[in-house]
This record gives sequence, C-alpha cells and structure tokens, in this order.
Amino acid sequence: MKKFSLILFLTTFSLLGQNSAKTCEILSKINALVQQEHFQPKPVNDSLSVYVFDTFMDGLDANRNLFTKTEYEKLCKHRLLLDNYILKNDCSFMDDFVSMYQLALERKKKVLEKIQNEVLDYNAKDTVKFSKKNFPFDLVATDFERVWKKRVRFDILEDISKLGSNLDSLAPHFAKLEKTAKAKIFETYLCKLNSILGSQKGLGYDLQNDFLNIFCAYFDPHTNYFSLDAKTSFMSSLSTSGLSLGLNVTLNEKEEIVVSEIVPGGPADKSKKLEKDDVILKVSNKKGEEYLVSCAPLEKIGELIFSDANEQIELTIQKKNGNILPILLKKQVMKATANTVYSFIAEKETKIGYINIPNFYSDFDGFSAQGCADDVAKEITKFQNDNIQGLIIDLQNNGGGSMEEAIKLAGMFIDFGPVSVLVNNKGKHTILKDYSRGVSYFGPIVILINGNSASASEFFAAAMQDYNRAIVVGSTSLGKASMQSIVPLDGNQQDFVKLTLEKFYRITGDSNQIKGVVPDIALPILYDSIVQRENSYKTALKYDKINTKAKFNAFKKDYYPTLIAQSNARSKNNARFNEIIFANQEINALYNNQKKPLRLAFKDVFKDVHEIDALWKKVKKITATETSCIITNNSYDLDKLQFDPFQQESNTSKIKDLKTNPYLEEAVAILNDFNNLKK
Repeated sequence: MKKFSLILFLTTFSLLGQNSAKTCEILSKINALVQQEHFQPKPVNDSLSVYVFDTFMDGLDANRNLFTKTEYEKLCKHRLLLDNYILKNDCSFMDDFVSMYQLALERKKKVLEKIQNEVLDYNAKDTVKFSKKNFPFDLVATDFERVWKKRVRFDILEDISKLGSNLDSLAPHFAKLEKTAKAKIFETYLCKLNSILGSQKGLGYDLQNDFLNIFCAYFDPHTNYFSLDAKTSFMSSLSTSGLSLGLNVTLNEKEEIVVSEIVPGGPADKSKKLEKDDVILKVSNKKGEEYLVSCAPLEKIGELIFSDANEQIELTIQKKNGNILPILLKKQVMKATANTVYSFIAEKETKIGYINIPNFYSDFDGFSAQGCADDVAKEITKFQNDNIQGLIIDLQNNGGGSMEEAIKLAGMFIDFGPVSVLVNNKGKHTILKDYSRGVSYFGPIVILINGNSASASEFFAAAMQDYNRAIVVGSTSLGKASMQSIVPLDGNQQDFVKLTLEKFYRITGDSNQIKGVVPDIALPILYDSIVQRENSYKTALKYDKINTKAKFNAFKKDYYPTLIAQSNARSKNNARFNEIIFANQEINALYNNQKKPLRLAFKDVFKDVHEIDALWKKVKKITATETSCIITNNSYDLDKLQFDPFQQESNTSKIKDLKTNPYLEEAVAILNDFNNLKK
C-alpha cells in the first residue's frame, strides 16, 4: 500500500511538472507576440501580476467557500511575483495552484458526501448573505461543513420554491419535495466535482488554459488564448457554413439540453433516430473526451458539439418514453441558417424593407464564396418587385464579426470614399475606403442598434451616421472599436491568440471605443442600463480622438431635426415605451440595490424566489404585445417557401417575433415621416 501511494505521488508530481513546463512554453510565446504586435502592449510588471493573480483566484473560488484563509495566504506569496516568474520562464508556481485546488476540491467532495447522508435542519435560525463584491478569503478548516450545509439548504429550498407560485400548495408536501430536491442537488454537485477532478486532460491543463486567458485579458478584454478546438469553435460561430450535426439545441425549463430543431438533409435527420425534444444526456468524441450534460460546463458541451475539430460525435439521448439511446453522428458541411441575413416587408401606411443581420459572418474556412454583405445585396434585390419606400437594417444584438464584410456593406450604400481609419501600434494611420463605384440602394435607411451591437456593427453604423446616409435608432452601442486577428503561436498550429492589432476610428477622427455609437434617435430598451458594455471591463482600451486626413462628402441632413422631433413626440406618448421605462426603473432597483441577508426558512426563500414574479409578468406582457405593423415575406421568398416545409416553420417564428418589435414599428414611422417630408 505504501509503495502504491509513493508511485501515485511521483506520477502526480511528474504530471504537474509537465503542465508547468508546457504553460511556460506557451506563456513565453504569447508574451513575445503581445509585446511585439499588440496595439497597446503593457510591461510585464507588478500591475500585471496583481491583476492575473486576483482574477485567477476569483475564478477558482468566486463564492469564497473552497479555500481556507491559510491556503489563500500561502498562494498569496505569488501575488507580486508572477511577472518575475514569467520573465524568467519559471512556471513552477502553477504546481502550487493545481495541487492546492485539487486538495480543496477533494475536501469539498468529502464534506458534501458526509452532509449527503445527514438529515438537514430547516428550523435553524441561519441566514445567508449576498454581496455584489467578493467576500474576503476568511474561512478556517472547521468552517466548511457549516458553510456547505447552509449553501445546500439554500439550494434545496430554492429548488422547491421554483416548483410553484403558491406557498400553501407546496408546504404540505415539503418532506417529499425536499427528498427529491436534495438528491438532485447533491447529484449535480458531486457530478460536477467528479467531472473536474476526472478531467480527461487533467486539472493542470484546465487551469493552464484559464491562466493563459487571464494573462491575455490583462492587455485588453478581447485578446484571448485559444486551443485548436476553441479556435475552430470560435471561427465556426462567425461562419454560415461549416461542419455540422444538422441540429440545434436549447435549454428547457429543467435546464436540460434538448433538441430544438433538426435540419432536413443533415446528419441528425439522416440517422432517423433523433426527434425534436429528445434530451441529450451525454456527449463524447473519438478522442475519448466524454461529458455528462448534467454536470459539465455548457461551454465544454458546446465546444464538443459545434467545433469543426470534432468530426464525429456520439450523443446519448433520452426519448420521450424514457428509452436511452446512443447515436453516432458524422458531421457534414452545411449552411447554418441561424447565422444568416434574412428579410421581410413591414407595412404601415407604406411598404418598408426590413433586413436583419445577426452577425458579420464570412467564409473563413473556404466552404462557400459568400459573406453577409453579399447576402444583404441579394435581399435588397428581392425587394425590387415590392415597391419599398425605405429600408431598415437591424443590427440589434449583432456582436460583430468580419471587418471586411462591414467595409463591403458600407460600400453598398455610398458611392465612393473612406469609411474608417485604422491605427496600429506604431501610430500608422490607414484610411479604409470603399473602392467600388456604385450603390445597391438609393432610398432612405434606418439602422437599429442596442447595447449588444458591437465592433463591426458599430463600424458600419458609425460610417453610415458620418455620411448622414442613415438615421441610427435605438440605444448606445457596446463601445468596442478594436480589431483582432487570430494568430498561431508557432508552426504546429495547436495554440493561437486572438490578438488586438489595431484600433479603428471614425472618418471624423472620433472613436466608438468606450463611447459607443450614440443613436440619432434614442428609444427605451429593456435591461439597457445593466447590459455589460465595454466600459465595464477593467482592461478595456481608453477612448480618444485622432486628427485624420480622411476626406468625404456627407449627404445633407436638413430633415434630421424634424424627424427626430417627430419621433421623440411619438415615443413620449407611446404606451409601450413608457411601460419599458417604468419596468427598467424596477429592474435597475432590483439589480443595483444591495440584497439583505436571507433567513434559511422555506417561507423566506420562497418569498425571495418569487419577488420578481410581478415584474417578470410585466416584462413578458411588454415583449408579447403586438404592434400594428403588418409583416409579410417579399415576393421572391413567398414563392420559394411553398416548397420548403422546414423554412416555413422558421419563417413563421420570425414573423411572430417581428410583430412584437416596437423598434421596427417606430423605424417604419420614421421612414414614413421622411417620405412625407419629401413629397
């Protein structure tokens, strides 16, 4: 037995050493790349060390219920020294983090296994505290059982409370419900712990990736480290064609991953074994990676399912009748319809063309010749027989993508000229121009944006705003004005960095960085003040202006003041917009106010869980209210849809969403105002 323990210890030590050496090798390459190519490299000093250490520890123990104060203090010896280690290529410090983390996880597992077999007391006068800031690391070894008993009791009471909205109907069945909830909570906790501790690539590998990402994020929030799998998954998200299983998934009310859509002709469809609403229990690939959905992080599941690096996937699914079935699927190249541009006709007094751009996708992997700009051009062509009197381009929730596509799209609405100015880390200015003569559409345009419109979306909206080519409507955009490129760290093509290389400026010399694109017409948007914009990141690049030599001829905007005044008057008297304003006041109070300590009694937890019910009903009512706009397909799509049952279902869903979109209705009204002014 002693011999076995010694062998195990030596093996673990050897693996830790290998991990730290690998970490140092990658870290050294990342630092060399960043210092040479990043738009605004920072020195590797104590400031970096403190940021990386604090962020890393927050990630390992966000709730401060894993490490003791003594353990934290032991690791704290590295807090001001990480920069020294990195510069000396000495990453042995990672061994301390890995071994301490493993020790803490194993202790947590033992504590939970002990509590699992105990009868929990729900009459104790305990309370739980909440904080918007991190609690200090102040636990001692004897605290863990007490802390985890409180946490588990809260989770159980919360789980039962979510089963219904009437306390009196749940209370009589508490004992039975508690037994079920307790088994579920412990199963989830222990399964997640076993998943982390039994990671296929090892605990050190996972912590290494987290550490490398945090190191990158110190330079700016959009510089990231990618393994090969993470890189292919990221690129797939920006493309409309790629290797796919031919299915879409969603979370149901039980937070299970279920099949929401099966694409005709895809691998899932051809298997004849999958159906809508099948529950996915387990996912595995040919490399031996296997994840139970109930306890693995969603990003791991998503990476395995959607990454092009995993061509063959086995899904273990549960049918509606309870049968459990393994299904092996081989991916094939397919068009991802969820990412693509689509259009409709919105009618109220006049016909207006509506185009939605989910993101600025491009064909990064050479599977097709199209990108989003070409797709927009096709949608505009479809409107030729519909006599539209204006165009709405919807960039709400468009997180960006390919800057080349954004340049091409801008060029479709201006004849010729500069659209932005790029500045690199040497201070060199490059004026980006539309070199293609000609315009795809000459009529009036409204662009819709919100706080989730980012990067390439902001680039395009800003260019259209500077040329007075479109009226921008909605709320201030995210505020990201930097450009990234994915760069391999070496010739092995196994490790990559998405690196911020340049910052882009408007042709006026102003910047969207931090500031965002400010709409010409502001409208109230649900949750707008709690959207995480660029200014919420500690390491975001700063706002500034430049002097630019970009010369351009903007369109006249004599009609802007009148259109803005008419829209403001209309929205001021719009019942739905006023409901959004009042709902936002409640949302902001709920989000910003410090939550009081909560007594661990069923009645108190139930009240806390259902505190937002009334507000949630208001929000649901607001979002479900239909406008008076008539939404129809353009003539071309109407003919095509007759022969495509799958697209008919998707089309119906999109029309339903647009009928409840107040921003679309107001955009139509603004274009009607414009047309009336031009008569």
